[in-house]
Amino acid sequence: MLTPHSYACDRWIAPGAEAREIIGPVSATPIARAGGAALDFAAMCDHARQAGGPALREMTFHQRAKMLKALAQYLDTHKEELYALNPLTGATRKDGWIDIDGGIGTVFVIASKGRREMPDGHVYVDGGVEQLSRKGSFLGQHIAVPLQGVAVHINAFNFPVWGMLEKLAPTLLAGVPAIVKPATQTCYLTEACFRMIIESGLLPPGAVQLIIGGTGDLLDLLGAQDVVSFTGSAETALTLRSNPNLLRHSVRFVAEQDSLNASILGPDATPDTPEFDLFIKEAAKEITTKAGQKCTAIRRIIVPEAQLDAVTEALAARLARTTVGDPAGDARMGALASAGQRADVLEKVQALAGETQAVLDIKQFDLPDTGAFLPPMLLRCPDPDAARNVHALEAFGPVSTLLPYRDTAHAAALANRGGGSLVASLVTHDPSVARDITLASAAWHGRLYIVDRTSMGEATGHGSPLPHMTHGGPGRAGGGEELGGIRGVLHYMQRAAIQGSPDVLTAITGQWVPGAQEVEGPKHPFQRSFHQIEIGETITTESRTVSLADIEHFAHFTGDMFYAHMDEDAARANPFFPGRVAHGYLLLSFAAGLFVQPDPGPVLANTGLNALSFQKPVSPGDSLHVRLTAKRKTQRTDDYGEVAWNATLYNQDGDQVAEYELLTMVAYQAA
Repeated sequence: MLTPHSYACDRWIAPGAEAREIIGPVSATPIARAGGAALDFAAMCDHARQAGGPALREMTFHQRAKMLKALAQYLDTHKEELYALNPLTGATRKDGWIDIDGGIGTVFVIASKGRREMPDGHVYVDGGVEQLSRKGSFLGQHIAVPLQGVAVHINAFNFPVWGMLEKLAPTLLAGVPAIVKPATQTCYLTEACFRMIIESGLLPPGAVQLIIGGTGDLLDLLGAQDVVSFTGSAETALTLRSNPNLLRHSVRFVAEQDSLNASILGPDATPDTPEFDLFIKEAAKEITTKAGQKCTAIRRIIVPEAQLDAVTEALAARLARTTVGDPAGDARMGALASAGQRADVLEKVQALAGETQAVLDIKQFDLPDTGAFLPPMLLRCPDPDAARNVHALEAFGPVSTLLPYRDTAHAAALANRGGGSLVASLVTHDPSVARDITLASAAWHGRLYIVDRTSMGEATGHGSPLPHMTHGGPGRAGGGEELGGIRGVLHYMQRAAIQGSPDVLTAITGQWVPGAQEVEGPKHPFQRSFHQIEIGETITTESRTVSLADIEHFAHFTGDMFYAHMDEDAARANPFFPGRVAHGYLLLSFAAGLFVQPDPGPVLANTGLNALSFQKPVSPGDSLHVRLTAKRKTQRTDDYGEVAWNATLYNQDGDQVAEYELLTMVAYQAA
């Protein structure tokens, strides 16, 4: 008998006298006792805010990203312990891969994005500097900083590991502590993973806590700096988000809830095309994976009227081969999470019966005598325009309904009648069909998955939320967004507009702003290591005159004979030029020649430039000099980091002629 514990204020707390008995969906016998402990939710919130939050915020984004990477590595080496428990939830090993390896992989991705896309500092810079005054002494900048509260994660039963980790990774990267509340039916698997997180010793005290059982008055204790992130039914979401305390304090509420996802077969995808076979395979997979208990599963299969019979026959034949049974064995589909979930699915199917016809006979499947097992259930709706329940009720199990459409506009309209979904997919080899359906339906879906013979070999599948892309949807899907790389992190941060002088903005953001104080180093900055270079460190070069011979040599050497560089009359006729002018790339080459220190040193490589712009043409006889300033520094590995330099080119009159951001990799230690 499993006894999953809560973890509050850095202490493990066993189930209480009123613990709930969890019945296994495979054995139909008790497998665990959970909940019932008297938890002090006020103390948990205080511990998160007073211990976990400050400790996380003291770390930089990169330090937190490193922490997450180390955590993912630790979980990866211990994951077989999770796979050992996985069959108890009714899931097969393949189902568990989505949950366990998928969750660990999500932490790896968020950690990597934190290192690559966020600064090695405490403030996230959102967008560029806004010049609010004519001379540039008063500027604006949007930033984001961690919220100073706690994130409460209320998760669903279907993905006990992924559901926890996909929320935890962006929350911790943001610098916010979390209290995790898993669904009780599968909480023992969540607790096993959570116990590994604590045993790793990688997170500071108070960074994470775990509630097994009810949340009591927890929501009544939250305030404006806190966040609630919920995954589950629309009914439960409505109850939670309507909490008077949450409304009174405008507590952020991120919801991922019911979703009648659709998949559309393009009119070009006839039975003799690769797209048709792909569609059948994808639909069957989404119906049977996790016994259909996925928030992204296909609930409505929308196909051309002319292909309805062919799709019905092919999909029914494929589903008929599904073996249902013990997930620890070789069955292709396991059990639903509980007997209650099985009863709920059957109730929903009965409600759909007035609008649909059953395609498969339940008697053709050999089901176990006990347990929460159901076969794949394929329905067919002859009149999707008149139907109501098909577009309103989600049977959260191995159930999907075929709907015929007349044209692409009709297909999009049917998909949209779901009232908002997490994902809609389209299988077509015709880009014009993809464009038409995207424009007609993207507003109703959080993600559009469009696949054909070109991408099918590498595509990840209709039902696979990826940490790189947003996971959420409008309307009945909850209106929230999770994941999406750094977008998911920003849910747990506050955007603020700061206004002040260039020096003030530089001090706050840790990135040099033009007009801020410049520092002259003791020697050429290219001879200084990553750690020695200071933000604002600047060199101003000597001048170089650009001659007509330089321009002509560059033109012949590179082959760039554009008339503005070679034909005086044609250049003068151009409204942008006073006559023949230097190539922009010639100016960049001369600039490098002016500021580069050629001797071996800590600078390892020039890796690119950003935001190149030319402000004023350079004519023969003009002279050129460069101001090079260290703008920001970003750690990349244990041996080197990236330094971004602001490079500004001026002519002999002090007029700015070009500007760009130069990127160099610099060793931590001088050779």
